[in-house]
Amino acid sequence: MPDRLTSLDLTFLKTESPATPMHVGTVDIFEPPVHGGEVSRDGFDYESLVALIRDRIAFVPRYRQRIQHVPGRFAGPIWVDDEEFDITFHVRRSALPRPGTHAQLLELVARIMSRRLDRARPLWEMYLVEGLQGDRFAIISKSHQALVDGNSTVDIGQVVLDATAHPRDTPTDTWQPAHPPSALELLAGVFADATRHPTAVLELARAEMASLTGSTSVREVLGDVVGSVVAQRHVQESSLHVKTSGQRRFTTVQTELEDYRAVRAMHGGTVNDVILAVVAGALRAWMMTRGESVSPTRGVRAVVPVSIRDDDDEEPTSLGSRVIASTVNLPVGENSPVMRLHQISYQTKVHKDTGRAVSARSLVGIAGFAPTTLHALAARVATETVRPIDDVVITNVPGPQFPLYAQGAPMLASYPVVPLMPGQGLSVGVTSYDGKVSFGLNADRTAMPDLAVFAQCVTDALDELLDTTKGSRSRASRGKKPRSPKKAGS
Repeated sequence: MPDRLTSLDLTFLKTESPATPMHVGTVDIFEPPVHGGEVSRDGFDYESLVALIRDRIAFVPRYRQRIQHVPGRFAGPIWVDDEEFDITFHVRRSALPRPGTHAQLLELVARIMSRRLDRARPLWEMYLVEGLQGDRFAIISKSHQALVDGNSTVDIGQVVLDATAHPRDTPTDTWQPAHPPSALELLAGVFADATRHPTAVLELARAEMASLTGSTSVREVLGDVVGSVVAQRHVQESSLHVKTSGQRRFTTVQTELEDYRAVRAMHGGTVNDVILAVVAGALRAWMMTRGESVSPTRGVRAVVPVSIRDDDDEEPTSLGSRVIASTVNLPVGENSPVMRLHQISYQTKVHKDTGRAVSARSLVGIAGFAPTTLHALAARVATETVRPIDDVVITNVPGPQFPLYAQGAPMLASYPVVPLMPGQGLSVGVTSYDGKVSFGLNADRTAMPDLAVFAQCVTDALDELLDTTKGSRSRASRGKKPRSPKKAGS
């Protein structure tokens, strides 16, 4: 039976436009490999990355497949092997003028993430960026949201990293592309699917026609009208709602995981609650720098995907958990950072009380570097559920607290790049890794020329919370000056 795209996959293809590319990205920064206590002369180069992907791509077979439409498009398209698959088309090489700065890397990331993927080929790309300060290099990857579903396909970033400096052995790859089905075979597959799953086929056909014509049902039209009336006033009041352009601006912030644990130990809640409180404080300060009204009752509606355990009657994912959407009202109008944290903890407690919440410790135990896949799943959920009244998407995924390697090269930092939804100006991705909490801030280039200001507000908001602990870990008691946002190259 053909592997057919789901109606949700078709929604991603329909939603995508030059202003809203629907891919999820990751920016990983590495030091050169070390052998015998010295930097390897061979180092890590483009050929090394191509060889690594060639060895591991068999674990993610979808990354060698493209989309094939059914004649007449009265049924959903299927995934077929790309007979002309060229790994060097997808794995690319770039370089910064030495010594490349972190700011130059961020500008390159923004430009790469602004470009849509070629739908005639497998929907992913990866870039090796050489020339960073200190002989470091970066790997930028992006995968379309229709590609990574957590069931049949995980993100390629989950399979290229190792827990030790010695790459694990992989079996010999003998892959040969299967011939794509003929038009007659495609039609026969549709009829076979219709016999087994008639409702699903009808839904796929409706989604496929909608993706072609842009038409929607009367119910959807009425829902859009009502939603737009309800959201209009809220949208007009928020700098986070913009006319999305086709260009992006990207920056990063790196903080210490122990700082979040110190706040949690003093005020309760979870590390995730503290991170959301930091984002709330940063949004409050950023809005004030813009001269935006921040009344005591002002809130920012954040779509925050969370992981839950699979039920027995649900199809389990390859990660042993599912991701669902949760909405948190970030109390940006509240002046007290501690009260902001308590209000957020009260909201998230409802989810934890269901008994299906997956702890950070359980997520970290997932084989491989799961954050890359979980960020992709979180973006899928956000794209499916976000509404005009929602202000921002925040994905927070805990990662392993030990170093990971690519062909012996230690990874220093990993920053997620979460796509923007239509009409939204900012998305926030957060990954904890090896004692650090790393923020990837993706924004519309035209609407947020002050993204660096928001990045500084993130650090200041964490400082503000730390100062309330009045303990040994308080930055004020340590006599340290507030930090500017850390760069991966610093």
